[in-house]
Amino acid sequence: MSDWNSTLVTELPRSGGLQRTLVGSTRRVYDAVAAIYPASTFFFHSRAHKAALEMSGIRDGMKVLEIATGSGEMFRRLLEVNPSGQTFGLDLSPNMAAKTQARARQEFHGVGAHCGAVDVRNLPFRAASFDAVMCCFLIELLCDQDIAATLREVRRVLRPGAKFTLVVIGQNRTGFNRAYRIAGGLAPAFWGRQVEKDTEQYLRAAGLSVTDSRYVQQGFYPSRVLVAG
Repeated sequence: MSDWNSTLVTELPRSGGLQRTLVGSTRRVYDAVAAIYPASTFFFHSRAHKAALEMSGIRDGMKVLEIATGSGEMFRRLLEVNPSGQTFGLDLSPNMAAKTQARARQEFHGVGAHCGAVDVRNLPFRAASFDAVMCCFLIELLCDQDIAATLREVRRVLRPGAKFTLVVIGQNRTGFNRAYRIAGGLAPAFWGRQVEKDTEQYLRAAGLSVTDSRYVQQGFYPSRVLVAG
């Protein structure tokens, strides 16, 4: 835990402190669905997670941050490839973060795994702290202002030459796009909105350049993996 504390600027907050934006609504919604969310991850996200890990270049001994751990599938993959390093996980939802931390402690004894609930627009880490940052299926849930703030924080905590791997919902299937717009209109805090076509612009605005990109299809669900630095 000493390494965890030396990386943190302040203690990770368990709850509270979020402004009344879509971020706050998203936290409440995902707290409520934390128990059933792993099924969604398994059916729609697992192939994209596998591709993202392959493209990220993450290897054992690194200090790695995952933003938006969700139900912890990617966090578990990161621990498998980085057993002697340090893996930090953050989620907007305290319930999601707690479940991910409990699962990590149960399955990976003695591994440097730490997960907490944090406002991702203000990461509690010093500059240039991480060898790699991973973020899957988050920015769809944020407004433009919050996307910009989050990506600026990602760039700040990356070490020089480090990679940021971002996974977003694909926008390359017309029928899927139409269905997603309807779902997002009905429950924006859960579904958010498709932003894949604007993702490279968001990254450039934060000072990050895309070096690799791949589309991944799982059933009817498209995803895109981008690597930037």
